[in-house]
Amino acid sequence: MKLTPETTDALRELINIGVGRAAGVLSEMLNCRIILQVPFIKVLQQHELLNEMDGQLGRNRVSAVRLGFKGSFAGMAALVFPPDSAVKLVNVLTSEGPDTDDLDAVRVGTLSEVGNIVINGVMGSISNVLSQHINYSLPAYMEDVIENLLLADAKDRDSTVLVAHTRFIVEDMQIEGDIILIFETASFDALIHAIDKHS
Repeated sequence: MKLTPETTDALRELINIGVGRAAGVLSEMLNCRIILQVPFIKVLQQHELLNEMDGQLGRNRVSAVRLGFKGSFAGMAALVFPPDSAVKLVNVLTSEGPDTDDLDAVRVGTLSEVGNIVINGVMGSISNVLSQHINYSLPAYMEDVIENLLLADAKDRDSTVLVAHTRFIVEDMQIEGDIILIFETASFDALIHAIDKHS
């Protein structure tokens, strides 16, 4: 589906509302100022996603929190961190050093919580602003190459993918991540219709 500039702007605004809410929740929870910015969003077909992410991440293992959603729209949402950003984010949020006992559990717990808050902020803003109902599965933390994380369970290779590049600014540290929403074919059309109707 070809998006008009107006629809793209509305989509970007929905994402910005969601990450703004997520930043507020994270800042309050962690008692430090966290800013989330979305420099750009891209709408791709699922088969284009690997090329897009390979350009940013290569074939490295990444950390991701993902959950499924269904209702007015159906698909999968994920927050994906490159390895260095995952380490920096955990260190700055927990003040834990690399020699901490049980560092894996600390990393998984921290990134799962951040991912859950950010994804729910974004999906919540979409459902609330557009007055649509969405149910979520429980979030799951995973570490793997991007293809396995996002496409292994894909049944519909024609799904539409929304990639929102996200910049975390925590205590002046720049930490990068990507919010990836994969919509089942009819669901993205329904999303755009709801946005156009709301505008």
